[in-house]
Amino acid sequence: MKRIIILSGVILLILLINFYQYTSKNIREEILMIDNVTSSNTTITIVYDNYEYDKRLSIGFGFSCLVKIEDKNILFDTGGDSPILLNNLEKSGVDLKEIDIIVLSHIHGDHTGGLTGVLEVNPDVTVYIPKSFPNNFKEEIKSYGASSVDVSNSIKIWDGVYSTGELGTWIREQSLIIKTDKGLVVITGCAHPGVVNIVKKAKEITKDDVYLVTGGFHLGEASDSEINSIIESFRNLGVKKTAPCHCTGDRAIRVFEEEYKENFIKAGVGRVIKI
Repeated sequence: MKRIIILSGVILLILLINFYQYTSKNIREEILMIDNVTSSNTTITIVYDNYEYDKRLSIGFGFSCLVKIEDKNILFDTGGDSPILLNNLEKSGVDLKEIDIIVLSHIHGDHTGGLTGVLEVNPDVTVYIPKSFPNNFKEEIKSYGASSVDVSNSIKIWDGVYSTGELGTWIREQSLIIKTDKGLVVITGCAHPGVVNIVKKAKEITKDDVYLVTGGFHLGEASDSEINSIIESFRNLGVKKTAPCHCTGDRAIRVFEEEYKENFIKAGVGRVIKI
């Protein structure tokens, strides 16, 4: 009996140590998010989308945008295939070799399909991927000579640029947060974890107001009441501007335009949003 008690005590001690290390790691990662750096010169160019904006560019089902912050170029998602993505990047005047960082929101092919095409031209990048991505995907990135970073919790990617960390259950997804002089810019891939939840997480991490939410909101099958509820939540969260596209759905985009009026930004492939 005495040996059982001692063994139980040892097991409990090991569990407590592991819990402490886990929580300490999380706290350190959250602390990394806290700084006062903001960008006064941020440009977002949508280079892959299923909605047209610039007729010179090709449409395709998927999403990708290039975020330019000062002298740093971040490609968020890579659309559904390489040919369309590379063609649109070229017509947008983007030199692939000047891309520094790639952030992938989630595993679906309409967001990761163009990755290999970029890596073939420019392997000198760091790819931030949700930790839940399969190992063969991670190994493929390394096979091109690129480096990858597994993202689980909220992390700092660059000065003034952050990931929400993996959110959601069945489909794990990260979104991009950019601190600007006008407030936060939140970029979503498909918003599988819920676009309101993503905005709440962005505010929780940074303690800042939200200037713009753009990307896919995943509302294609949402009812009018669900769409209006999300818009009301956006209002309550202080979201100033919206630029929905990709999987948001035609009806939802129209409702956002009606409700946000002059603070609605029409989005689509080729759209350039200057903050």
